[in-house]
Amino acid sequence: MESREEILLYRKKERVQKAKILDFRTKEKIIAYLFILPSFTVFSLFMFWPLLRTIYLSFFSWNMIKPTKTFVGFDNYAALFKDPLTYKVMGNTLAYILILLIVNCVAPYILSFILSAVIKRGKEFYKSVIFLPSVISLVVGSILYLWILNPISGPLAIIAKMLGITLPIWSKTEGLVIVVLSIITSWKIFGYNFIVILAGVSGVSSEVIEAAKLDHVPLHRIFLDIVLPMSSATGIYVFVMTIVQGLQYVFTPIKVITQGGPDNGSSNAIYNAYQEAFVLYRTGTASAFAIVTMGLFVLLLILEFKFVERGVYYEN
Repeated sequence: MESREEILLYRKKERVQKAKILDFRTKEKIIAYLFILPSFTVFSLFMFWPLLRTIYLSFFSWNMIKPTKTFVGFDNYAALFKDPLTYKVMGNTLAYILILLIVNCVAPYILSFILSAVIKRGKEFYKSVIFLPSVISLVVGSILYLWILNPISGPLAIIAKMLGITLPIWSKTEGLVIVVLSIITSWKIFGYNFIVILAGVSGVSSEVIEAAKLDHVPLHRIFLDIVLPMSSATGIYVFVMTIVQGLQYVFTPIKVITQGGPDNGSSNAIYNAYQEAFVLYRTGTASAFAIVTMGLFVLLLILEFKFVERGVYYEN
């Protein structure tokens, strides 16, 4: 039997040990917070504060010139939902998203599979050629495509005339203008998405693919039943980034080529917020539109993580 003094001494040592562990963990937390502090400061200055400021301005009527702001409550939001332009712009935004996903998510997946599992020679050359446009300024690319697709004197128009075809004035044609601007934007995004997806597709076990080939499984079934599910973690990343970055990048060709025309037929959510704020000087309306747009994107992400993320395959 241990004596009372021994028990008290043991408990004292135990308390000292716990205090040391607690002190060590506290120091670890402080060091961790110090590492996080620079990034948190940058996020606060350039993301959190602008977000809070935008929410604040959405409740006011202000033109960025007057020193005073007029509080209007939810009037900016109410006017937004009553304006037919809002629904037109959101429809355009949805069209951009669908086209950008097809061109920059579906097409790179198929091309990556072909390059990884079918083509045996010249892979480095193909990768370099496909990725090259990603390093070129989108402003330069927009001007270049404006010349190439000029319906009167552009190279494509000249070739079309030889074939007896007349090209439409795409920048003045609703519907077509969204398709062309999406293609111009995709010229910039495609290479990066392709390289990322190729890395995911190349990470799929070659033994599994070879075993499927030995069992005479068609290539399209190998792609759909093996490669696509086993690289879905990369695919979902590219899916989300295509939506977010695509709508940011498409702002440039809209600004350079169409300025939202014809009749707001090429405007999207991001460009319309810019137009309201820095062209029409309706800061409150622009802020409300930006908050509504952000809310829709958050809703899309929640739905994506709830219904799509659960089916993603992670090797580890």
